[in-house]
Amino acid sequence: MQIGFATEPYSELRADALITYVFDTENKFDGALADINREMNGRLESLAASGELTGKPLEFVLVHFPQGLSAQRLLLVGAGEPAKFSAADLRKIAGAALRYLKPRGVKKTIFLAREGEGGPDAAQAVVEGIVLGDFESDKYRSEKKNQEIESVSLAGFDAGRGGDLISAAEQGRIIAESQNFARDLINEPANRLTPRMLAARAEAMARDAGLSVEILDERKIAELKMGALIGVAQGSIEPPRMIVLRYTPKNPRPGGPVLGLVGKAVTFDTGGISIKPANNMEKMKYDMGGGATMLGAMRALAALKPSIPVMAVIPATENMPGGRAQKPGDVQVAMSGKTIEVINTDAEGRLILADGIFYARKLGCTHLIDAATLTGAIEVALSNVNVGAFGTPREYLDQFLASAKAVGEKMWPMPIDDEYEEMIKSNIADIRNTGSGKGGGAITAAWFLKEFTDDTPWIHLDIAATCWVDEGRAWLAKGPTGVAIRSIIDFAMKM
Repeated sequence: MQIGFATEPYSELRADALITYVFDTENKFDGALADINREMNGRLESLAASGELTGKPLEFVLVHFPQGLSAQRLLLVGAGEPAKFSAADLRKIAGAALRYLKPRGVKKTIFLAREGEGGPDAAQAVVEGIVLGDFESDKYRSEKKNQEIESVSLAGFDAGRGGDLISAAEQGRIIAESQNFARDLINEPANRLTPRMLAARAEAMARDAGLSVEILDERKIAELKMGALIGVAQGSIEPPRMIVLRYTPKNPRPGGPVLGLVGKAVTFDTGGISIKPANNMEKMKYDMGGGATMLGAMRALAALKPSIPVMAVIPATENMPGGRAQKPGDVQVAMSGKTIEVINTDAEGRLILADGIFYARKLGCTHLIDAATLTGAIEVALSNVNVGAFGTPREYLDQFLASAKAVGEKMWPMPIDDEYEEMIKSNIADIRNTGSGKGGGAITAAWFLKEFTDDTPWIHLDIAATCWVDEGRAWLAKGPTGVAIRSIIDFAMKM
């Protein structure tokens, strides 16, 4: 899909559809909408007066053959209250409009920004929305449901800041395409994305992006005594992999921070001996969503070039109930030397992350972020609206949450008080892999991970409830979301 800026007046641009947006307080239109309304003999005012055009968020009104426009259709998208309007809303509007028009035979579109809202931030948000909205989860369907949109022209943007606009739009494309890269990985069936296949995909991406890459096979994993990862992997005939990607800036500051991104990549999770119910188990292909998140972030950072070194460490395995599988009651020795009593083999993500976090520290990471589809408990706490965000020290977490807010991703800070540490103490080992108390499952899982950070500044993102949506949203196809990638990118660029 081609995306570019239009230099001609929007009214003269030939296209299948022109997209713009309307606020819910408007009964008299200004700027470009006033001109369109006048050319249409007050038709927009009539639609508003009749209640058909209300401006409610993501409400669509499609007008065919609008007078005064060369476009064959005019799509008006509700933008809600102007006082609350942000770049995140603009991103959703652009994505929702694209998804609304795709099944309607539209090939060429124009996106018209409103007066005063056509700066670089808006351009980046619109491009992100368009590219994200274009993603479909129907990769393996013989007949595709939606048609492809060939081009989108951005009109009404500030031509006086052309250089800024072009770079902002390109940044938006890089971020959104990287998010879609991760979504494509998460969407893959487990028979088409084993740990070895994921490692191969990661290696190919890294080489294309200019990142250095190292893939640790099962022999190297055993040599490094990654017992927690080995314990999870031993039930499967598919061997595990540890994927390491590195980005190094041209002139890294000696003694400066090194950001480590650790992602859980269980390419299929049966629960192991503590097997999951059959209902919805097919979704457990998405249990590598944390690893895909970090691969998507690294893909973008390779192009955006932050000033600090960034490293991704991604343990990849299956969790299967084979004859060699670990059992409840087993004790595993993590790479750090800490012993772990396995209470529930379905609490496997924290085990592989334990070795991933420790290895990232051993490789020189001074600051950590991990992402994982870790607990069902986070859905109980936050539903599928917010990512659960844990971290220490609090100042480090707050900096990350500021990035999340800046890019329009909803995250909520979760407690990690010392009292929860008591719940993961074991009678026969150093720690146990599930909490002993009632409730607080997402918090005790985070405390388990904290045991391996050794006071390194650390953020844990539990994306179990937000990594996948069963019902498509107006701006997003059902399936994988790519959540947290934009926040991680923003944080790394500002760090």
